[in-house]
Amino acid sequence: MRAREPDRSGAVVRDGIASAYDVYGEGNPTTVLLMPSWSIVHAMHWKAQVPVLARRHRVITMDGRGNGRSDRPRDPSAYAVSEYVADAVAVLDETGTDRAVVVGLSMGGTRTAAFAAAHPERTLGAVIMSPAIGFLAPPFPGRVYYPFDEQLDVEDGWALYNEHAWRRDLPKFAEFFWSQIFVEPHSTKQFEDGVEWTLETDAETLVATAYAPGHSSREEVVAELERITCPTLVIHGTDDEIISVDVGKAVAEITGADLLLLDGSGHCPQARDPIRVNQALLEFVDRVALPEARQPRETTWTRAMSRRKRVLYLSSPIGLGHARRDVAIARELRERVDGVEIDWLAQHPVTAYLTSVDEQVHPASRWLRNESAHIESESHEHDLHAFQAIRRMDEILVSNFSIVQELVDSGDYDLVVGDEAWDIDYFWHENPELKRSAYAWMTDFVGWLPLPDGGDDEAMLTADYNAQMIEHVARFGRVRDAALFVGDPDDVVPDDFGPGLPSIREWTERHYDFCGYVTGFDAAGIADREVLRRRLGLGDEPLVVVTVGGSAVGSALLHKVVDAFPRMRKEVDGLRMLVVAGPRVDVEALPSYEGVEIRGYVPDLPQHLAAADAAIVQGGLTTTMELVATRRPFLYFPLGHHFEQQRHVRHRLQRYGAGRCMDYATTDADDIAAALVEQLGSSCDYLPVTNDGASRAAALLSDLL
Repeated sequence: MRAREPDRSGAVVRDGIASAYDVYGEGNPTTVLLMPSWSIVHAMHWKAQVPVLARRHRVITMDGRGNGRSDRPRDPSAYAVSEYVADAVAVLDETGTDRAVVVGLSMGGTRTAAFAAAHPERTLGAVIMSPAIGFLAPPFPGRVYYPFDEQLDVEDGWALYNEHAWRRDLPKFAEFFWSQIFVEPHSTKQFEDGVEWTLETDAETLVATAYAPGHSSREEVVAELERITCPTLVIHGTDDEIISVDVGKAVAEITGADLLLLDGSGHCPQARDPIRVNQALLEFVDRVALPEARQPRETTWTRAMSRRKRVLYLSSPIGLGHARRDVAIARELRERVDGVEIDWLAQHPVTAYLTSVDEQVHPASRWLRNESAHIESESHEHDLHAFQAIRRMDEILVSNFSIVQELVDSGDYDLVVGDEAWDIDYFWHENPELKRSAYAWMTDFVGWLPLPDGGDDEAMLTADYNAQMIEHVARFGRVRDAALFVGDPDDVVPDDFGPGLPSIREWTERHYDFCGYVTGFDAAGIADREVLRRRLGLGDEPLVVVTVGGSAVGSALLHKVVDAFPRMRKEVDGLRMLVVAGPRVDVEALPSYEGVEIRGYVPDLPQHLAAADAAIVQGGLTTTMELVATRRPFLYFPLGHHFEQQRHVRHRLQRYGAGRCMDYATTDADDIAAALVEQLGSSCDYLPVTNDGASRAAALLSDLL
C-alpha cells in the first residue's frame, strides 16, 4: 500500500513515445518536479519523498522512458538527455505548471542540470543529487574498468557492467549494482527494492540507454553548468561508490550552489537517509518558493517555566487493546503529575475510541497514513507475513515520522511516549540530533523472529534487523530515556536475536524496565459474572464471544467460526454466539444463523469477554491477555506467518497456561466444536495477571516529567 496515492495520473506522448507521470498535492502553491533517473528504476525510487513533500507542495513524478509505465524504445537516441528534458517540459505543460523546483538523482541529476540550464524561465530552483555527470572527476582509484561492448571472461564485479552480461543474466548484474549503491550497513530493504525495479525493465532497454548520446567534453559540461542561474543545491554522499563525491563538489563549485555532504552515505541517500534528505528538500523549497506562495502565520512563544507539562502519546493502531492500556497508563500519569496535558497522535479506529473516552486527539492525526489499512492489504485468508508487511510499510513510516517530528519541533512537548511507534524509535536512532524531548519507548515483544518456512533468507533478514536495533541502542542509548516492556521478564522469548547475537531475554533485562502486563481495565471489578451478565443483558444461555481485533485481517476467521456455529450448537445445547466484527469489517458480508448476533463494535468488549462462557479469538496479545486476566476459557488462532502471534504471544500464553492454540488452515467445524467443548470444561487455572501495570508504567513515565 502506498503512503499516498496520486491525485491524478497521465502520460505525455512525444514522437510516439509515452512518458507516464503522477501528480500529488493538487492545490498546493509550489510545484516540485522529481525527475526520472536511469531507466534501471522508475518513479518509486522517490517513494520516501512524495508523501512528505506533498503535504506542503504540489509534487510531480515521472516514470522516465525505459521503465515503469512509460515506453521502452530500442533506439539509443531516444534516451538522450535532451529527450528527458523535453519530456519534463511536456509534463509541466500538460499539468499546467509554469515553474517548478526540479530535483534529480544520479542521471536524473544530469537531467536536472540540463533542464535548469535550458529552461531558466521554468526553473524555480534545482536540487542535484549524486550527479552522474562525466568529465568532472578522475576514475575511482583501484577500480578496474572493463569494456562495455566486448565479451569478457570475467563474470563478477564491475565486469558485469557489460551489455553481454546484461543480456545473459540481468538479475546477477542488478544484485551486484545495487550492492554498490547501498554501501550503508543494514540496507536490505533498499537493496531488494532496487533489484525489483531493475527487473521491471529488460536488458535491451538498458543497453540502449548505455549507448545514448551524451556530453563530449569537460568544456561542454562546464558550459552547461555555468548557464544555471537559479538557486541550486547539490547533495552528495561521501561514500558514494557509483559517482565520486568529487563530482558533486565540482558541480557545486561551478554553479555556485549550496553543497550538502552526507558523511557516510552512498549513492541513493533519498532512499537510505530519507529523513535528512527530506529535511533538506523542504528547507530548499521553502527558501526559493515564490513570494506569493508563502502564507503569513502567527506564532506564540511561551517562557519555559510558564508552560504546562505536555505529553505527546502515540498509540499503536493495530488493535484497540493497545489504546485501552495506553489510556489506563495516561490516567495514572495524570494522577501522579498535576496538570499534565496529553495529546494523542493516532489513527482510526484508535481515534474513535480515544474520542469516546474524552481523550484529546491531536488534529495532525488526520495526516497519518493508516497502518491498519496497509496490514489488511498484506493479509490473505488468515495469513499475514508480519515481518515482510512491516518492511513494506517503509514509505508509510517515513511519512508518519515526518508528522511526529513537526509536532515535536513546534509543540514544546516534555515527553513523547511511543507504544510500538516503530517509525519514531527507528528514525530517532538513525537521526538522534532530531530528538528534542524526553522519549519513552513501550512494547510487549522484543526481537524479529524468523519462521521455519522462511528459510535462510528470512533468518538472515531478521537477524540483520535485530543487529541494527542492538547497534542503535548501544551507540545512542540516550535516545530512549525509558524503555518499558509490558510484561515480566519470563514473558520474553528464550531465543537469540540471531547467529552471534545476544539472548533476547538477557538483553531485554539489561535494557528495559518491566511494568507487568497492562490490561486497561480492573479485572477484579468484573469478577462476578452473574452480576456482569445481568448488567450487559446477556441472559443465562451459554455464550461464546468471537472477536478478531480492530482491523479486517481476521475476517476470514470470522467467516470460518460463524459457519461452524451450527456444529457447535449440536454439542452445546442452547449456545449463543456474539460476534464482534470490529470497525473495519463489513458485518453484512458475514453469514447469518439463528443464535448468532453480529455487532460491528462493542465499546465494553473486555466486560463481554469476562461475562462469556468461552471466547474464540485471533492470536493477538491484548485480547488473549484480557481473557487470561478474567480467567475465561478460549481458543486462539494465530495468523499464519505472523511471527509475533506465532512465537512471542504463544510463548507468553503457554507460560500462563492459558487458552488452546488452533491452526486455521487445518481446522474444520468439527474441530472447532470439539475444542470449544473441551475449553468449556477447563478449569482456567491460569497464572494471575498483575493489576498494577498501568500504575507501574505511569511511575516510570512520571520520572521523565
